[in-house]
Amino acid sequence: MSSTPDTTNLAAAMRALAEAAHAAARVLALASREQKDRALLRAAELLTERKDAIASANAEDLKRGKAQGMPAAKLDRLKLDGPVLQRLAEGLKQVVALDDPVGVELARDTRPNGLVLRRVRCPIGTILIVFESRPNVTVEAASLCLKSGNACILRGGSEARASNAALAAVLREGLASAGLPEAAVSVPGTADRAAVAELLKLDDCIDLVIPRGGEGLIRAVAEQACMPVLKHYKGVCHVYLDESADPKLAREIAVNSKLQRVGVCNAAETLLAHRALAATVLPDVARALQAGGCRLLAEPTAKAALEKAGLTDVGAATDETFHTEHLDKIISVKLVGSIEEAVAHIDRFGSRHTETIVTGNAQAGRRFQQEVDSSSVFVNASTRLADGFEYGLGAEIGISTDKLHARGPMGLEELTTYKWLGDGTGQLRS
Repeated sequence: MSSTPDTTNLAAAMRALAEAAHAAARVLALASREQKDRALLRAAELLTERKDAIASANAEDLKRGKAQGMPAAKLDRLKLDGPVLQRLAEGLKQVVALDDPVGVELARDTRPNGLVLRRVRCPIGTILIVFESRPNVTVEAASLCLKSGNACILRGGSEARASNAALAAVLREGLASAGLPEAAVSVPGTADRAAVAELLKLDDCIDLVIPRGGEGLIRAVAEQACMPVLKHYKGVCHVYLDESADPKLAREIAVNSKLQRVGVCNAAETLLAHRALAATVLPDVARALQAGGCRLLAEPTAKAALEKAGLTDVGAATDETFHTEHLDKIISVKLVGSIEEAVAHIDRFGSRHTETIVTGNAQAGRRFQQEVDSSSVFVNASTRLADGFEYGLGAEIGISTDKLHARGPMGLEELTTYKWLGDGTGQLRS
């Protein structure tokens, strides 16, 4: 397919792709666990057997990326070397080991008229996943969709198009080896960005879209989609140091939440501290953050307290600062007078992703968890733990900050819905 087809041809091509995926989803929904696992295991083998072909495709993407001036960090995320392929193969095997959610009975009730009702998990159907840069998402997302009985259409960034196509070919061959339709894993054969817009119109074929990437991408998908979207726009995550916080724990959790890996959605972007800690714990935590190369941007009272404690190079924070997902070694800092004030700040500036309180008061911890309206709320734990693997989900297809259907890290169960099954003996409505 041409990389710049005319609008009519592009629309027709995307409809054909979506219709094929929709048909494949109906077959996959009835597949046995043995079939699905066999497809995943064969794909894991092929990642090793086809490593040279995958490396060649990846080299094409890397060459193009370098020529276009892609930053080193993005090139690193784009790279598919031996260790990355090995991790992807191991990831497929881990998904195989997970329980199959399809067909699990969630509830059963016998009504007074004798009708037996069962609520049973079933696949969602066809899922469109729109993502940027990392080609590993092709394998990870497809494996979770396949295991949960869903067909998927994977639209990665144009910078990884050769790599994504090579990985999708491996998955499709795995499906074929298990007697399942290859169209259950599809990658649009065009780099034209308009392809996404065409796919987002096809709510008769596509049941759900999951965007993974920057806020701009996610907002664009949410605005154009005619089908439901599971998303999080950004991760403005908070660490709140309560007045009873243990100094050592406060330092360790704040540093890990911010600096363990800065370019991810569950990294802390704001440090809130009770005013009682202004001259003691807060400066200690701030020094540890600065020692890790982190720049501090503080509101006036926090800035004054830090400077009084001898810290230098503390920048000024504004409302815009507190709304910002820095994704860098930068953290916003604020002093608050109570849990209520901390919760109010999070409600105003947060993104409903992940927050944590460091406290020695169990009652304060429970209150924080009850009052903060985010998808993950921790007591005395790093925000970086908000992750599907850490939650025991085996893997995740993304993190949702929405409130309907799925919230937080999304694993196999979150890729299913349910239906009611009724077994009667002739019951009628009176």
